[in-house]
Amino acid sequence: MEWKRLVELALLGGSGLEQYAILLVRVSIGLFFAISGAYKLFVAGGTKPVYDTLVKAKIPFPKQTAYFVAGVELVCGSLVAVGFLSSPACAVLLIDMVVAILTESLSTLPKNLSPLQRLDDFLYFPETLYVLFFVWLVCAGPGRFSLDYWLAGKLLT
Repeated sequence: MEWKRLVELALLGGSGLEQYAILLVRVSIGLFFAISGAYKLFVAGGTKPVYDTLVKAKIPFPKQTAYFVAGVELVCGSLVAVGFLSSPACAVLLIDMVVAILTESLSTLPKNLSPLQRLDDFLYFPETLYVLFFVWLVCAGPGRFSLDYWLAGKLLT
């Protein structure tokens, strides 16, 4: 491998592998949300933690909302995993995670932290990482290995 290629790889990354990275992240996060939603819907007491959070946050109709959130996670997670309507599904899950941050995660931050420590703890939340992944997937698209890519090829030619 010549030195220019090594410099390019070190400074710009391996763009030839980008489609595989998108696939790995899309399928992993999609499966995570699909499994999480299925657990909440189909395992006895699965929606209880969501329900408790919604009651604590004074969200109206907490029982119905807990089932709605679980259904959103199951359906949108499945769509993201297979790469069908993945950008809208990512946008919906992104909103779901922003609401989770606002209703639950932020309340767990200690009050006596410096602004830098608060930012550090905020960036440590898994929900914050999920939001960043969803933003990236919406911007990058579902990748070459998705039903969306195949469907776009059929519809746009």
